[in-house]
Amino acid sequence: MTKEERVRYFDSVAAERKKWRRKGAFYHGELERYLRLVVPPGSSVIEIGCGTGELLNALRPVRGLGIDISPGMVAEARKNFPHLRFETGDLEDLRIGETFQYVILVETIGHVDDIQRALRELHKVCDPRTRVILVSYNYLWEPVLKFGEAVGLRMKQPLQHWLPMTDMANLLFLADFEVVRRESKILAPVRVPCVSAFANRVLANLPLISRLCLNGILIARPMTPRKDPGRISTSVIVPCRNEKGNIAPAAARIPAMGCRTEILFVEGHSGDGTLEECERVRDARPDREIRVFRQPGEGKGDAVREGFSRATGDVLMILDADLTVPPEDLPKFFEALSKGKGEFINGSRLVYQMEDRAMRFLNLLGNKFFSMAFGYLLEQPIRDTLCGTKVLWREDYENIAAGRSYFGELDPFGDFDLLFGAARLNLKIVEIPVKYRERTYGRTQIQRFRHGWLLLKMTFVAMRRIKFL
Repeated sequence: MTKEERVRYFDSVAAERKKWRRKGAFYHGELERYLRLVVPPGSSVIEIGCGTGELLNALRPVRGLGIDISPGMVAEARKNFPHLRFETGDLEDLRIGETFQYVILVETIGHVDDIQRALRELHKVCDPRTRVILVSYNYLWEPVLKFGEAVGLRMKQPLQHWLPMTDMANLLFLADFEVVRRESKILAPVRVPCVSAFANRVLANLPLISRLCLNGILIARPMTPRKDPGRISTSVIVPCRNEKGNIAPAAARIPAMGCRTEILFVEGHSGDGTLEECERVRDARPDREIRVFRQPGEGKGDAVREGFSRATGDVLMILDADLTVPPEDLPKFFEALSKGKGEFINGSRLVYQMEDRAMRFLNLLGNKFFSMAFGYLLEQPIRDTLCGTKVLWREDYENIAAGRSYFGELDPFGDFDLLFGAARLNLKIVEIPVKYRERTYGRTQIQRFRHGWLLLKMTFVAMRRIKFL
């Protein structure tokens, strides 16, 4: 079918679109529910292949633009949702002079002639932080959908491409996009009381069964560095409680990164004179930009949030004051972030051999268990959830902080607060192996069983809030 024939076809059915959406109301409702969790309300959104605009309206964008190849569909959309913008346009030749936080294509990509060319056109509406969300049909469902068209349960569709997610991910890569998350959703597209909700929220997320879902969803990011590394400023946050003997070595060993590096010691009501030592080192090292604060509350998570709120750098880094992760490794994290290799850089202590007493056996087992669990729940490979060294852009942290209430205040460590938020924003998570050392001063402040129980509760939070939606 030629492009002109597709335009004529969609024009001819534009007035009937509302009727067909009512027939598939349960399916459309399930898809909208998922996308509202991925796209925060108040975002800037462009939907390409918007039809008559119902999905774009459901996402509640602060700035919304719908593009469709069919003038008839666009006319209906403008009539239905006058508060949003709708324009006639071609995905293979986009003529848009603005960028958006989210680019949505639902059941659209199969209708274009040259998919790789169409995906390259998306760069015109993307900046380095944009997320592209592609929703397509699982080719295993083609006979079922064709049957639905034949018996009048679904609007007839012109001939289209049916691509597996692996092929679509490869085409995105060829068009300079990187997939950061892939999911399968909607196992039951029609309402069956008590059955559909269980199937779509639980069964659809289980290994193997997920391959039978109706929709494949890919979330991708442009493969473009955000800034010139030489123009990036860095803030290193060092939470410290009863770490007096490690303050001077930390100040001496933290390398300079980017155009400016500040060090923020956030002291946690110590009993060994850590606060006074932080202030002494600050005054003794005028060659370093050192700032000292006392956290208002308790726990490492509170200290990290206080440090991040005080930081002025473009890049935020966490370095544990016990120095079990060498400060000399921080430039590896800076390079990975600044060159666009990832957007949330997490340290991994479980790759290299550790010193004999660096991590106790039960702690190691717990780390491995939670790493496997969170890797599955967050849909990104994570080997070490509890490594204290984490690096991200300040602007991304601000978005994570804005949505913190979604997960609650269970996390005393700060690690999962950041990991969950990064996963919800679909940031690219990359791990960097570090050589984990035995601490040389003080004692570990991890309480294995009490903190292990908290980690287990956070696993269930991730299940309810991220995976089994």
